[in-house]
Amino acid sequence: MNALWYYVIGFIIIWVLAFLLKGKYNITVEGIVLMLKTERLHDIIDKIAKKAPRFWKAYMNIGIPVGFFLMILMLVSLVWSLQLMFEMPTVSLILPGVDVPGSPLYIPFGTGMLALATVLIIHEGGHGVLARVENVAIDSVGLLLFLIIPGAFVEPNEEELKKVNGISKLRVYFAGPMFNMGLAVIGIVLMLLVGGLITAGDFYTTDGMEITSVVPASPSEGVLSNGMIIKQVNNQSVVNTKSYMKIMDKNKIGENVTITTDTGTYHVVARENPNNNSRAYIGVRSKEHVIVTPEANSKYGTFIPWILTQLRELFYLVFLLNFAVGTFNLLPMKPLDGGLILEEIVGYRIREDRRKDFNNTLNWWTRPLPLSVRCWISRRFNNLLDFLHNHEISDEKVQFIVRTFSYILIAILLVLILYGMLPAILQMI
Repeated sequence: MNALWYYVIGFIIIWVLAFLLKGKYNITVEGIVLMLKTERLHDIIDKIAKKAPRFWKAYMNIGIPVGFFLMILMLVSLVWSLQLMFEMPTVSLILPGVDVPGSPLYIPFGTGMLALATVLIIHEGGHGVLARVENVAIDSVGLLLFLIIPGAFVEPNEEELKKVNGISKLRVYFAGPMFNMGLAVIGIVLMLLVGGLITAGDFYTTDGMEITSVVPASPSEGVLSNGMIIKQVNNQSVVNTKSYMKIMDKNKIGENVTITTDTGTYHVVARENPNNNSRAYIGVRSKEHVIVTPEANSKYGTFIPWILTQLRELFYLVFLLNFAVGTFNLLPMKPLDGGLILEEIVGYRIREDRRKDFNNTLNWWTRPLPLSVRCWISRRFNNLLDFLHNHEISDEKVQFIVRTFSYILIAILLVLILYGMLPAILQMI
């Protein structure tokens, strides 16, 4: 059965149980949103926040400008994707274990689910930690299901959040994506370290390409299977990715491709690649099939080499998913974090008590400069504050701007998803 059906069955079971247990075990159902709330995580978030509040503030002071850069980059990339969508899908659904035809991304189920869990935990945990650092109470913590989209949530007290200054709000709003970015960096570093250890230890050699996924509705469906080891293509030996790609690049659309595996020889008629209609495509995803070398086997056995490869894959997915979800959340549209940030920036008010704080901060950063330069910068800075104060936007206009921006970006996303992914998903069903 296609992996997509397991998700469908799983979501149906979850929703049925939710309605049966509604009102019990802190389970609530609000329209198409299912929430499981808990207070057990409050103490953990408090402890993390109080352990190093100055560090978290410093981290977010660096994270805010980085976040603004990524927000602009994501916005440009999304608009640019409209131009590319007729050539190849540019938006991919993240469903571990589900291989969507034409998708540029495939996430294996086991390690994919673990990596996705880190995304949810670190993202919402980041919001919670910075809320507590800024002395904002947390009303609730828990897991949610938005129809079929899983997530987690941390709800800072809205009234207390409204009272803190703009920079503090931005720290809280940016915290989720920036915590994801931090974990992504840790993930890629750990992946490189484990990969280096594997290479230095000379643990493995390769003897072909292992099929990790047969894409549904592809030429290989019903012919090849997951786990097969490709030994030859068109009677040419395959030992690693380089030799495999060199041979596959020679295939032509409509050609009968002979695939020799560890279980036998099969024939697949190549079709157009969903990502590039000028290239041949048989519809399998594969990776090098590694086997433990005799030397490594005598020293370490087979378990240690195996666990190292699993860790390398897990750390890679931790990097990939945290980076992807973190940057996606910076798109300036509600209900994403980027929409809240846009709303705060557009509707910001230059209060007199904050003007003094701004100037004190500016003086601290410019203190190494000559007095004349500091005065010139201060005058220009205060002229900017005067301009912003004299051109403040009303709350009604702020809501209109954010709402319009959100509708436009949501429409672009829907077009990209419907054009690039929906036909492929319908083929799978």
